[in-house]
Order: sequence, then C-alpha cells, then structure tokens
Amino acid sequence: MSQSFSLVDSLAVSDLQTYLSRAARVEEGSVRLIGGSGVLAVYSAILYPRGLLDQTPTVLGLRTFAIQPGVAFDAVVPIRSLLDRIARIGESVSAGTVPDGPIEVRMPLEVSTVTWAGISPPRGGWRPVGETQHSLLAETAKTGIAEVAEAVPTGLGEQLVQRVRAEVWGRPIDGLEYIPAGAAFAAESLGFLAADEPVTILETGPWTRLTTKRGHILVRRQAWTLRA
Repeated sequence: MSQSFSLVDSLAVSDLQTYLSRAARVEEGSVRLIGGSGVLAVYSAILYPRGLLDQTPTVLGLRTFAIQPGVAFDAVVPIRSLLDRIARIGESVSAGTVPDGPIEVRMPLEVSTVTWAGISPPRGGWRPVGETQHSLLAETAKTGIAEVAEAVPTGLGEQLVQRVRAEVWGRPIDGLEYIPAGAAFAAESLGFLAADEPVTILETGPWTRLTTKRGHILVRRQAWTLRA
C-alpha cells in the first residue's frame, strides 16, 4: 500500500487543510483516506452511534481530490496528525522551498480501532430523488446547535450528552423524508452550503447522499426507512 499521495498543487493542499480543520472541530478523531484511479476520497465522521443502544445516525462528510495515478490505498489515520503534516507543507510552500506542481503528502501511521470506518458507502449506483435548498439545512443546523447547547450544561456526563445529540440530530428534517437533522449539521459544519445553491439528494441501498459543489454528506438510513 502506498504511504503517500500527491495533490495537484498548493491550492489543493490548502483546500484539504480547510476541510480537515472543519471536520476536526466536530470530531477530532480519524479520517478515512481511499485513493485510486487518480482520485483521493476523504471521509470524516460527523455523527455515529457509540454503542448498540445508541440511536445516533451515521453521518459522514466526503471530499474528493485529484491525485497522481498509479497509487491505491485505503487507510484510517488520525486527523490531527494529518493536519500537522499538511501545516508543515503549507509553511514550506510559503517559504518558497516547495516547487510548483504536484505536492507529496506523507500519510501518518494508521489506526485500527475506528468503528465507523468499517461502514463503507458505495462509490456508484446513486440515483437522484430530489433536491432541497441550503436555507432549510442551514436553519435546521442552527436550531439544532442551539437546542443541544441549551440542553447540555457544563459538567454533564458523556453518556447523557450523547443521548441529547442522538435525539436532536436523529429527528427528520421538515419536509425531507428519512433525512435526519444531523445531515444538515454536517453540511453546515463542513462548509458545504452556499446561498442560492440547491442541494441534490441521491440514494442507493441504505444510503442517502446530499451533494453540493463543495462536497457530499452521506447518511446511512435505518432499516425501517428503506424504500421498497
């Protein structure tokens, strides 16, 4: 397996750094990197269940980047370690010590205890089922964030915090069948929403995808919500 990948230029490095930084503010754990056929897919976990009785929906963020062909890998790495490496690359770019063109990024050591990374959204087979507006998702996220903040005072135990988050972010978005509010939270937190830009909704199997020009939100639906 390849231990590195090359992004096309410094702008792509900066773009990846921004995405990872936003993801780390929500869940400072790990990211899954899948490379192949000249494309890097970067999955970040925004919400996921922490136990058998946890009803938190599985909501992942996804950004893709062009990389050099001829490499293939599937690795889960600490998001903070990857950010540190990218920051050092940025410093080198600013200092003028990195030549124009593709920029190599060395991957940190892998981790193997990330439960959500074992859930793999499909690459193909997606079919469009509708669209929604950024304003609905942004308002849903804003309302949910305020509700969680009000319901979770300082010092509350982790188990109770998770229960509140599961309740708030597991509710369906008004007018969007089977899409939890957590999808709106993810899209807003990762910076995927933009004014006057519609959000396309696609489905395949148990997965729903919300897509904008800035990235994708993937939601694994509960079994009882699957369409016949």
